Amino acid sequence: MSDSPSAQALAVREPVPWREIEWLSMTPFLAAHLVPFAAMWTGVRPVDVLVAVVLYVVRMFAVTAGYHRYFAHRTFKTSRLFQFLLAFLAQTSSQRGVLWWAAHHRVHHKESDGPGDVHSPVRRGFLYAHVLWIYHRNAETRTERIKDFARYPELRFLDRYWLLPPVVLGLAVFLLFGWSGLVIGFFASTVALWHGTFLINSLTHVWGSKRFDAGDESRNNALFALVTLGEGWHNNHHYYQSATRQGFYWWEVDVTYYVLRMLSLLGIVRDLREPPERVLQLGRRLDAERRAARRARRRGLQEALDEASAGARPRPSTDAAA
Repeated sequence: MSDSPSAQALAVREPVPWREIEWLSMTPFLAAHLVPFAAMWTGVRPVDVLVAVVLYVVRMFAVTAGYHRYFAHRTFKTSRLFQFLLAFLAQTSSQRGVLWWAAHHRVHHKESDGPGDVHSPVRRGFLYAHVLWIYHRNAETRTERIKDFARYPELRFLDRYWLLPPVVLGLAVFLLFGWSGLVIGFFASTVALWHGTFLINSLTHVWGSKRFDAGDESRNNALFALVTLGEGWHNNHHYYQSATRQGFYWWEVDVTYYVLRMLSLLGIVRDLREPPERVLQLGRRLDAERRAARRARRRGLQEALDEASAGARPRPSTDAAA
């Protein structure tokens, strides 16, 4: 469920520690945003765009299924080999090491929108929650938060040399598709992938609907769910973090969950956790109550408009005709 700060804690706004941001470390991140403009010289082929789309989708799945649902929350089980492959593929997104990512995410849930939250837009605004928190004296992996996976030497290796997977992928794209493939297929899709992922931190605690009282400002947002293959059902997830499925109902599209279900049929992953029936029933009841409240407000508004309209009509004259 939720173990989040009180309403009083949520109300506290903190200044952005601009002087503590490691701007020099941020330089490669900023420079990567300029690389796609090199397409003015390399050109853009249809195959480059295709590679960019495929790499975005595949790596977004690795981020959501790997970094998030497996390493941070352990919502399903898999073999040690596929665990390593998930970690490697997730790290091709260049979002630091798997242990670093998962450990910080666990802190986020424990302190969600509270003083210890590493990326709360409620407390420090959009820009800090979107990207600045990564460079706020934050390079160390909190191994005490991720002891369950830190015991694997191959994961510790990947976490330490976290740039190795994106470099390998970038080199492979260059060798297969040339300069335009590198510029668009790798760099443009990587930048899009960064911001697609970061939007969950920066906007799904600000923009969307709140079905459950999760003790924080987490929201459900269908648009972000499409962009991130299911991560936009953030309020669902914050209320019940143990579920593999974050789109709790059939109309809540969760592509990552659908792929994991297919992988479970192939025996690659197993023991996918579902939200319990009591949580689903509560969600249905809360949705029904909100729909009823909206209908009541609309009826009240219509009645008020009807009364105002009736009061504005001219009354029949009582004067005798001349």
